[in-house]
Amino acid sequence: MEAPEEVAAGPEPEPAPAPEPRRRGRTAVLIGVAAVLGLVAGSCAGYLVQVHRAPTKLPSLSQPALAQAKGEGPEPLSAARDRRVKTDGDLRKLLLEKPRGARDAAYLMGRNGWLDLADYAEFHDKPGEMFGEIVGDEFRRAAVTGWLVGRTHEVEIRLVQFRQEETLAAAENVDNTQYWVEDEEGTDSWAVPGSGNGRVYVHTRPHTEPGYVPVYTAEAHAWRGDIALEMWITDTKPIPKAKIMDLAERQMERL
Repeated sequence: MEAPEEVAAGPEPEPAPAPEPRRRGRTAVLIGVAAVLGLVAGSCAGYLVQVHRAPTKLPSLSQPALAQAKGEGPEPLSAARDRRVKTDGDLRKLLLEKPRGARDAAYLMGRNGWLDLADYAEFHDKPGEMFGEIVGDEFRRAAVTGWLVGRTHEVEIRLVQFRQEETLAAAENVDNTQYWVEDEEGTDSWAVPGSGNGRVYVHTRPHTEPGYVPVYTAEAHAWRGDIALEMWITDTKPIPKAKIMDLAERQMERL
């Protein structure tokens, strides 16, 4: 079998030239200019439309008068219900009255039921230092009463009022006193019902001094509003809890 004849290879065809890339710069610029012109034309048209419109009337700045309620207003609180009337009046009238059969206390500091600032400071261990502290606490006034039952059972009650323009001095004074009283040995304490943090204290150990009979004490400290209550009972025999608690509850009810 004869081999096929070889075909002579001719010259290879030249490749077609690649298309030139499309120039986009001029088209993009034309589109951007058209967009800007469109915005300007729209703004001008809107302005012309707004110019030819009648101005919108603004609402009145003044408000309509409100109708007032008719009829009489609420009646003012009576003195019995308005605590401020009670506490701004004669503070001595809020003190417990001397029980029937009791005598005036043998020694009661103050004049005519009132304690001034100097007298009140004298009850403390360091009156000079305490005087300045009481002034800082905005001391307003203090009322005092006391009585003697039998020969040895003595009661003293003070109501100390503060202005309370800067601090709640009545509450702070009671808290400070309670801190020191509770730290004493041989002391039992109970909360006074309805008085917040008011408490009564019974000291089971008597105070003794050479040449004197032992003296037992019980005390109560509480506050309400701007008034602090300070109460003491002394006797030559132990003082029952019921006695100091009864006096403290009745005194707090009057505030």
